[in-house]
Amino acid sequence: MQIDECFYIGYISKTRGLKGEVQVYFEFDDYELLDFDSVFLEIDKKLVPFFVEALKIQANRTGYFFFEDVEDIDRAKTLLRKSVYLPKAKMPERDEESFYISDLIGYLVHDEHHGELGEIIAINEYPQQDIAVVQHGFKELMFPINDDFIVKIDEERHILHVDLPEGLVAVYN
Repeated sequence: MQIDECFYIGYISKTRGLKGEVQVYFEFDDYELLDFDSVFLEIDKKLVPFFVEALKIQANRTGYFFFEDVEDIDRAKTLLRKSVYLPKAKMPERDEESFYISDLIGYLVHDEHHGELGEIIAINEYPQQDIAVVQHGFKELMFPINDDFIVKIDEERHILHVDLPEGLVAVYN
């Protein structure tokens, strides 16, 4: 399986117990809809299949997994921080009306006072709020994504219109 045939769902964040259980942190929004009979872990820049023996999905964007042939904590530790993928064929269907924060990646940001700032290259999700990362010249500009700053989302032209607080853009210049 090649990486372009898969989609990223998260990473292994820690081990749990002594019997090889690992915790996966989901960065994929609809993780509850995914089929986890097997997953692929990126190891040495290759995707390696792991078959799921048991799992428990949690409400806090995590799940606890037991994989076949991972029977102790020492083997589980070798999987820490590995990226987790599923084949694109397992991606759940989305309602065309749905819009997720992660859909803003690739949008051009236009500020009311500073004009065009650049393209959103990442969305960092934190418990307190989501942060947009914009390629602004040779630097990365970051700002919270919230209703106070968003003026309009132009889905057709892929432009995010914002009114950022005075001084925020100047911090990055």
